[in-house]
Amino acid sequence: MRARFLGKDPESQVGQSPTLFATDRTDRKTFIAQGWVVTDRQALVDVGPVPEGEAIIEIPEEVLKLYARRYEEGEH
Repeated sequence: MRARFLGKDPESQVGQSPTLFATDRTDRKTFIAQGWVVTDRQALVDVGPVPEGEAIIEIPEEVLKLYARRYEEGEH
């Protein structure tokens, strides 16, 4: 699987780069999101158990807009 850079949070500070990538999987469309590990106790309680091999991350709205922009530009 390869990952193609779509963009990063334009307000990121050096060393912090919430980023979105598209993969080239052929069985389904997937994305890789790089973000901040969620450590807030209440947020973890609200989300509930996270299965082995998975993680929850926090990403800024600007990173989600990169996803929306991909579809607005016709990149399905």
